[in-house]
Amino acid sequence: MSASDAADATVLPMFPLGSVLFPSMPLVLHVFEPRYRTLTRHCLDGDRRLGVVLIERGSEVGGDDVRCSVGTLATIVDAVELADGRWALGLIGEHRIRVEEWLPDDPYPVARVESLPDRAPPGDREEQRAALLRRLRQVLALRTELGESAPPATVDVSSDPASAAWQVAVLAGLGPADGQKVLETVDLDARLARLGSLLDEQAEVLARRVAGG
Repeated sequence: MSASDAADATVLPMFPLGSVLFPSMPLVLHVFEPRYRTLTRHCLDGDRRLGVVLIERGSEVGGDDVRCSVGTLATIVDAVELADGRWALGLIGEHRIRVEEWLPDDPYPVARVESLPDRAPPGDREEQRAALLRRLRQVLALRTELGESAPPATVDVSSDPASAAWQVAVLAGLGPADGQKVLETVDLDARLARLGSLLDEQAEVLARRVAGG
């Protein structure tokens, strides 16, 4: 990392997880490990900000995990301390970040990060947003037909394509690996296209199951 990069970077407490947090999306955390209880107290005594990244390999508990380098800056919007010292936290994703350097996990994970802005050239993306919503509704309808738990197929998403993409990623129930690929896609048009392809794949598999294949 160059000197100019270092000047733009921010040191954040980090919470590696087995799931992906997307910008503008909520996340509920149950904090029980001592190191993350300490992290929670530190955040609540400060600006309530932390980074969330996906664990690529390993476990959320105990450390020795391999962490993805692209994650999401989050803010704690709700915090309840339980009688046994655990915490129930409500987070909201803010924007994407890239880890420039992992610092020693003492007493909890910490990293030097920088903001990771989207590339979204000017243009009307309503057609892409509407097509993505149609694909999502098809997937949700198929899941309902199979008796699976799913949001209603009448669900709607934001009129803003960037926000709609994150909402679709959550509503589609993407697995961690696919979710991480979506999060790492910098270009908005490419992200919308990737989500469309993932939904098409889901719809194909679900349709075969409905047909008994």
